[in-house]
Amino acid sequence: MSHDARIEQLNLELPPPPQAMGLYKPIVQVGNLVYLSGHGPLQSDGYPLSGRLGADMDVDSGQAAARLTGLAMLSTLRNHLGTLDRVSRLVKLLGLVRCTESFNAQPAVINGCSELFREVFGNEAGIGARSAIGASALPADMAVEIEAIFEVE
Repeated sequence: MSHDARIEQLNLELPPPPQAMGLYKPIVQVGNLVYLSGHGPLQSDGYPLSGRLGADMDVDSGQAAARLTGLAMLSTLRNHLGTLDRVSRLVKLLGLVRCTESFNAQPAVINGCSELFREVFGNEAGIGARSAIGASALPADMAVEIEAIFEVE
């Protein structure tokens, strides 16, 4: 099944691709690698979901924020490539989690995005290398920020 068809089958609604909020490009392609700049969890009103894991957010709400972030990333990918069917595989995912000093479940939070990519691209192509790191601050007080590298055809 194609990746675009999988999006439809899963009833996923991709938001409009987010615009750069500074001096950078949301996506850059070099050869067959596509680099996505840090994306955040965009809510339906266009504003990022803010919060701090371990303070006013739990792991479940953090996973939901990471999933929202993944949807924004898929939107950026589709907008740039014209179709998600050109994606060969996820190569690397880096997730930053805005959290308290004692919070240590960053990998569980970033699973919200990782699970989405596995659902869309499959067990082999949708799972790549990954890092999940805690951060004391993120832009706009976002709960998570995630960047990725994809291999494309």
